[in-house]
Amino acid sequence: MALAIATFLFITLLSTTKALAFDSCASSSNNNEELSVIPIYGKCSPFNTPKPSSNWENTVINMASKDPQRLSYLSSLVAQKPNSAPIASGQQVFNIGNYVVRAKIGTPGQLMFMVLDTSSDTAWVPCSGCTGCSSTVFSPNTSSTYGSTDCSVPECTQVKGQSCPAGAPGACFFNQSYGGASSFYATLSHDSLRLGTDVIPNYSFGCISAVSGSSIPPQGLLGLGRGSMSLLSQSASLYSGVFSYCLPSFKSYYFSGSLKLGPLGQPKNIRTTPLLKNPHRPSLYYVNLTGVSVGRVLVPIAPELLAFDPNTGAGTIIDSGTVITRFVQPVYNAIRDEFRSQVKGPFSSLGAFDTCFASTNEAVAPAITLHFTGMDLVLPMENSLIHSSASPLACLAMAAAPTNVNSVLNVIANLQQQNLRILFDTANSRLGIARELSQ
Repeated sequence: MALAIATFLFITLLSTTKALAFDSCASSSNNNEELSVIPIYGKCSPFNTPKPSSNWENTVINMASKDPQRLSYLSSLVAQKPNSAPIASGQQVFNIGNYVVRAKIGTPGQLMFMVLDTSSDTAWVPCSGCTGCSSTVFSPNTSSTYGSTDCSVPECTQVKGQSCPAGAPGACFFNQSYGGASSFYATLSHDSLRLGTDVIPNYSFGCISAVSGSSIPPQGLLGLGRGSMSLLSQSASLYSGVFSYCLPSFKSYYFSGSLKLGPLGQPKNIRTTPLLKNPHRPSLYYVNLTGVSVGRVLVPIAPELLAFDPNTGAGTIIDSGTVITRFVQPVYNAIRDEFRSQVKGPFSSLGAFDTCFASTNEAVAPAITLHFTGMDLVLPMENSLIHSSASPLACLAMAAAPTNVNSVLNVIANLQQQNLRILFDTANSRLGIARELSQ
């Protein structure tokens, strides 16, 4: 249980204009428009969680071991027929979410820590009376602004809700299953959603009444994808389709990163690359990865292995729920082999990492550069290597996509995003990246 708890880092949404009276960490940022990002082990964590041992890399290894499940799930989604229904991410399916948001639902607001997912749209929370849910649930009866959504409205179709009874109105009920492992039954509902001091009225979400299986995050999910049911779509007038985050390092104890919603306070000078649209999977943030360099060597990679293809779902996405960057097998092999040729072996494996070497050789480890259309990202060494405190090893913190599925996705994951400001600007169809050092 302790190891499972250790897989979660927590994004806490705090007031954008004033600190809550009980929260002594709310003013840790110099920019009052920032929403604090707090690791679960940080001193400002709202959870009473023990401080991790010095073997923090074991937490990363454990999280990374669950990546293939998420990759398999994402790969199963990308080639689906076009439709507007939101699809649950691996965070919902496999309980491998790495960040949660601090949100309040209803009037008065009820605090929920919901999984944050950039590859999902829909929101849902467990509600009172739920069978199989955790002890923390949302109580619709105590909210003066709660309402259920009628089965005749378009939103019900978007969540694949059940058809209305013949000739009669009714609530929108829908089922969501997860590869046979878990499922829930919910009522499409609407209520006020509070993020910091911002209030989004009539926010659509699923109010869960029954859960089967153990892989459902206990306090629900808030989607930051690009689809019609996502936070960005439902708050278009408030946030204009723009948000950014800076994720703290997994091993950071005191640093709080930040989440910014809306165009205000976003970096002015930031390198950008176009966001690509996949009509078969409109939630995902596709970018055009054109190549990878290891040191000064541009790795020879067949263009078709990186090319964006909406028909097959192939290409590269930025994802908050995958732990280490995953490339399709031939791409990863080429990157790994070039990396090994520049670092003195021998090499060994550690968990998901197959290129570990004596940390004394780290000085000769080459930098890895990701080449996107219009932008190059040179990964800081802390974003490309993971160190073992149990042994004098450093490992290349990337891996191949699982080979037991028809994987076509390359995924830029959260370990490679840490201490970088990642800007998602859907209004202008661009993604920006800038270095942002921890405090």
